[in-house]
Amino acid sequence: MPKKTNLWFARDDRSPVKVEIAGLNKNYGSQAVLHDISLEIKPGEIFVIMGPSGSGKSVLLRQIAGLEIPSSGTVTINGLDPSLPDTRDRFALALVFQSGALFNSLSVYDNLALYPLEHRICPKNEIKERVMHALRILSIENAAQKLPSELSGGMKKRVAIARALVMEPQLILYDEPTSELDPVMSATIAEIIATLKEQFTVTTVVVSHDRDLALTIADRVAVLHQGKLLAVQPPADLRKNPDPIVNDFLNPQIDVRNPRFKQLEANHE
Repeated sequence: MPKKTNLWFARDDRSPVKVEIAGLNKNYGSQAVLHDISLEIKPGEIFVIMGPSGSGKSVLLRQIAGLEIPSSGTVTINGLDPSLPDTRDRFALALVFQSGALFNSLSVYDNLALYPLEHRICPKNEIKERVMHALRILSIENAAQKLPSELSGGMKKRVAIARALVMEPQLILYDEPTSELDPVMSATIAEIIATLKEQFTVTTVVVSHDRDLALTIADRVAVLHQGKLLAVQPPADLRKNPDPIVNDFLNPQIDVRNPRFKQLEANHE
């Protein structure tokens, strides 16, 4: 759990941003991955993008982060194109990668301090304050001198989130934050995401196939299927969505009459 604290991050010029996506298409060569995606992510909300594997969730996140350029259509953050170098310093965006993307040769502290040190964002004494404060918020200050190889999967996720906080973000993007975690740690990470949103009033975008995460913490949920946007609704409304694809994803059923299921059952007898 993040610790309740007076955040030095909270500043008047760090208000949450609005993300607008209009007519977005993304192709890789002849393969179309995203098809005519249009949606608006409101300032300060937790917006979860969910769908089965291969539905285009992470590809959409990369467009929002400005890591890739859409084949057609637009993505804007507060009206600015995130893929253009001269606009990236106009808002603070942090991306929490699925793997954590920590440097294995650096301590936890050095992983958090690396970017602000290299870019001379602030004096070294302030960087130390930022790093240790972020670690305290995530209750992992005792891990500051450990290497990533000494950490559990859940701890690595916390470190990755703490690194994002050092950037004083207005927008945090999470790519599958609960993947490869047990149910207890998944619930902890979900609670951290929700609590940080309240403390920082940041805009939060989460890509996940974790239905419990989406339906618990999201203000609104977008459902992708084969690169197409099927629904954008608050969780309560999404549960009642009549679309059979949406319903099947939210409420999967095992067909015990399926020959494959019977074979698996026989193998375990």
